[in-house]
Amino acid sequence: MSFVADQVRRIDNQLDRLQLSSFTARSDSWEGRTFTAQEAHDPATASRISELQLLVKTLSATTYPRNPLIAIDRVRTLLNQAKISSTCTTCQGFDQESEDTSITPSSDPTYEHELEWLVVQKATAQVYGQVLNTILEQTIPLSNDIYYWDDILGSYRYSGLYSIQTSPLRLWRWSQEVYADARQRGGALAEDFTQVSLTERWKQFYWLVKEAVNERSLLDVQKRVVSPLARVRNEARKKQDALKKLRVMNANALGVLLGEGLSNECNNDEGTSSPHEISSLKEHKHKWRASVTKSISLIDAVLSNVNDAELSIGSFDNAIDSATTNDPYFKIQTGDTAMLRPAEVADRLKDLLSNRLPFYQTTFREATKKSGRPSRLIRYWFPAIALLLSSGTILRIVVNRKAEIITWIQEFGSTVIDFWTNWVVEPTKKVIGTIRHDEGSEVSIMSKKSLEGDRASLERMVVDFAKDNPNGTTMGEAELADLKLKVKEGDLTPVLKAYEKDLQKPFVGTIRGNLVRALLIQIQKTKVDVEVAMGGIDSLLKSQELVFGFVGLTPGILVMIGVSRWLSSMFGNRAGLKRGEKKGHMIKELRNIDRILAAATPTDFGELFYKDHGLLLCEVHVLRQSASRLFPRQVFRDFLEDIDDLVDIRTGVQRQMKVVDRIRWAYAKWL
Repeated sequence: MSFVADQVRRIDNQLDRLQLSSFTARSDSWEGRTFTAQEAHDPATASRISELQLLVKTLSATTYPRNPLIAIDRVRTLLNQAKISSTCTTCQGFDQESEDTSITPSSDPTYEHELEWLVVQKATAQVYGQVLNTILEQTIPLSNDIYYWDDILGSYRYSGLYSIQTSPLRLWRWSQEVYADARQRGGALAEDFTQVSLTERWKQFYWLVKEAVNERSLLDVQKRVVSPLARVRNEARKKQDALKKLRVMNANALGVLLGEGLSNECNNDEGTSSPHEISSLKEHKHKWRASVTKSISLIDAVLSNVNDAELSIGSFDNAIDSATTNDPYFKIQTGDTAMLRPAEVADRLKDLLSNRLPFYQTTFREATKKSGRPSRLIRYWFPAIALLLSSGTILRIVVNRKAEIITWIQEFGSTVIDFWTNWVVEPTKKVIGTIRHDEGSEVSIMSKKSLEGDRASLERMVVDFAKDNPNGTTMGEAELADLKLKVKEGDLTPVLKAYEKDLQKPFVGTIRGNLVRALLIQIQKTKVDVEVAMGGIDSLLKSQELVFGFVGLTPGILVMIGVSRWLSSMFGNRAGLKRGEKKGHMIKELRNIDRILAAATPTDFGELFYKDHGLLLCEVHVLRQSASRLFPRQVFRDFLEDIDDLVDIRTGVQRQMKVVDRIRWAYAKWL
C-alpha cells in the first residue's frame, strides 16, 4: 500500500459523500421522488440504471480493500461496457439546444445522466491513480541505475570492467560504420561488378573495406589523445546525466499531478465538506466535474511532454502551461459543466488509456534502455564464454574422477547424517528424558546398589571380628546392634584396638594374631568411604543433569545455526533481506529525504516546488514500503500519520524538516 492508494481512496470517498448528500437532498424533495418514480416505470431505463449502478460499484475503491487501484485494461473494459452516449434525456436536451437556442435543457438532470457522470468520475479517479503509480514505479528504479554509473565513475577497476563488457557493442558499431562507408564508396563501382569475375569482386570489396578502415583510423587520431578508459568514463557520465534528467522530469510530473490534479481538489477545505443544501450541492457537483475534466487535460499534457528529450527541466512547466492553455477541457469553469456531455469525457479518458499512457511507457522504456545499465547478456558475456570454453575440460575432469566425486559425496552425506544423529538428535533425546525423569538417561558414575553391598559387607566383617575377639566379655544382641550402628557411622574401635595391639609385634601378629584381618577390614572401610564420596558427587551430577544435557546439545545447535545462516546468505534474494539491512535502507531513505528538503528552494509561500515534491514522494514511498515490513502494526499506523505530515507541502519546508527529526527520535528503537 502506498500514498497513491491513499489518494485514490480519499478521492473516491469524497465522490461517495457527494453522492450521499445528493441522495439526502433529493429524498427531501417531492419533485425528486416523482422524478425517480417516472424512471422506475420504464423497463429499459430501469435496466440501464441497474447496469450503471453495478459499474459504479465495480469502479469504487471500497470494493477492493487491499488494493484500490484497478488495472488499466479493466478500467478501459468497464468504460466500454458503460456505453456512455448522448441517448439519455438530459444529453438529448443538449443536442436540441445546439440546434434550437430557444430550447433549454432540463434544470434537473435525469438519474441516468447523474450515474453516467459518476461512472466517468470514478474511472477518472482510477486513471489518475494508475498514472501516478506508473510514474512513481518507473521513477524509483532509476536511482539504482544512477548508483550503478556512480560505481563505474568512482573506480577505475569498474570502468575497465565496463569497457571489457561493452567492447563487443563498440566493435559492432565500428563494423557498421565501416560497412556503411564501404558501401557508399562502392556505389560508383556497382556497374562494373557485373562485368568482372567473382575473385575480382572480392578484391574490390576488400580494397573498399581497407580504404574505409584506413580513413576511419585517420579520423580517430584526435581521439587517441584521450585514453580509452577516459572515453568510457565520459560515456558513463553522459548516461548518468540523462538518467538524472529523466528522474527529475518524472518527479516534476508527479508533483504537478499531485499539486494540480484531483488530489488538490480533495485536500482543500471545500473539497472535503459534504453539502446538504440544494444550491450548494449543485455547485459542488459542477465543481467536481470541472476538476475531473481539468485533471484529464493535465494528465494528457503531462504524459505528452514528460519524456520529450528536447525539453529541459526548466521548460517543462512552461510546456505543461502551454498544452493546458490550448486545451478546452482545462478552460472549463464550474458553470460550464452543465452543458458538458459525459460521453465526450469518457472518450477522452479512453484515449488516454489507449494512446497517451502506452506512449509514455514505451518512450520511458526506450530512454532507460538507452541510458540505463547494460543488460545481463552484456554484463556477463565474458564469464559465460569462459565457462562455455572450459566446459569440455570441466566435463573431462568430472568423468575421470567420477568414482572419487561419488565417494566424496557419499562420505559428506554420511558425515552430515552422523553429525545430525550424534550431536543433535541424541542430545535432544537425553534432554527430553532428563525432563521426564527417565532412568535410562540419568547421569551416574556408580551403580545404585554398590554402596549398600559394600557397607553391609563391612558390618558383617566387623561383627564377626568382634565375636571372634570378645576381649573377655560376651557380646549379646544389644551389643551387636550397637556395634552395627557404630560401623554405619564409621566407628571401627574393636578392629582398630586389635590392629594396634598386633602392630606392636608385627611378625607375631601376622602369624598368630589378627593383623592381616584387621588390615583387610580397614581396606574395606576405605572402599566404603570412597564410595560415599562418589555418591555425593553422583548426587551433585544428578541435580545438574539438565544443565549437562543442554551443554551437550549446544555444539550441534551452534553448528546448525551457523550453516543455516551461511546458506541463507548464499542463496537468499533481496526480498529476504535481514532486519539490519532493512534498517539500513530506512536510514538511507531518511538521509535522502533530509537532503531533498535541505537542498530545496522554497516558493514565496515557503512550500516545495513540484520537482522537489516529486522527489520527496519517491523517497517517502520507498520508506513507507520498508516500514510496513519492519514496524509493528500499531506503530506503523502512527508512522503513517507522520508520513502524511511529511508529504503535506502546505505546511512548509521548515515544518517538514521538523517531521523528519520527529521520525528519527520517535522510531529510533526500530531504526
